[in-house]
Amino acid sequence: MRTISFRMNAGASISPSTSMIPWRVVQELGSILNNLSVTEKLPTLFKPMSSPPYLNGGPRDYLYWLIEATGAVSPRYLRQLLEGRMPRPVDDRSRWLNPDE
Repeated sequence: MRTISFRMNAGASISPSTSMIPWRVVQELGSILNNLSVTEKLPTLFKPMSSPPYLNGGPRDYLYWLIEATGAVSPRYLRQLLEGRMPRPVDDRSRWLNPDE
């Protein structure tokens, strides 16, 4: 089983409107990786992971996101799939705030 994990810094936003960008990214990843379509399911799971908060602390330091391959799927295929469905260019904040444009 292959896994990719990453942390999201939602507290580093410049303004209230851009503070939604990390959550929009999570929404896009969850939609694509967990539920691509009714007829096309990927062998992947996208989920939050954390140790118990009472043992370590809050989400800023101990919450991370995991992409897990539950079957045969190549990282290259996932990359191409994500690139084709995410706002382009991916690092343009305005595309995340107005995904329909």
